[in-house]
Amino acid sequence: MEKMGPITILIVDDHAIVRQGLRALFTIQPDCQVVGEADSGENAVPMAAELVPDIVLMDLVMPDIDGVEATRRVKQVSPRSQVIVLTSFHEDQHIFPALRAGALSYVLKDIDPGQLVETVRRAVNGESMMHPRVAARVVQEIRVTKQAASSPFAELSERELEVLRLIAGGLTNAEIAAQLIISEKTVKGHVSNILSKLHMLDRTKAAVFAWEKGLMGPD
Repeated sequence: MEKMGPITILIVDDHAIVRQGLRALFTIQPDCQVVGEADSGENAVPMAAELVPDIVLMDLVMPDIDGVEATRRVKQVSPRSQVIVLTSFHEDQHIFPALRAGALSYVLKDIDPGQLVETVRRAVNGESMMHPRVAARVVQEIRVTKQAASSPFAELSERELEVLRLIAGGLTNAEIAAQLIISEKTVKGHVSNILSKLHMLDRTKAAVFAWEKGLMGPD
């Protein structure tokens, strides 16, 4: 079923030149209408609530609240709005939190303008579009999840599990380094890998997850 009237779009990006470029692109599309621009995730939420756009083009890395949290809030105040992440980042720590927050599509800023327009048109009908790199990671994650459904820590190495236990035990990087007799830089590398593999935004969430999933034992 085709949408009646133009596809309404809210652009969210902290760079004016990006917003201007996107506005120019969609202004020349006969079936699209840019109804607003927000220069931050915080400003995007009340605008989405007021405008209820069909599409929100969402940057991820912005001051105040980031695109992931902004996406979550936008979906709360305007559930019918479809969020398309438009970013330069394709790492796991960005992809999976954004999709969990409610984003329908995830594309990179090197996308062809015509493909971006097509992504918007498909999103109106609930069709998801992913950058090939992102799609590959999502498929891989689904496979890993199926294979390791019984173990949420299956992707972690023994050393990473050890570091995660110490994080959950409340130790700082310096304390972990001292206990394991490794450099603090090495600890930071392990922490980064742990957060990436668990798709967590920070060590506090990883620690809570470790306790919830029984990594620290029944006590």
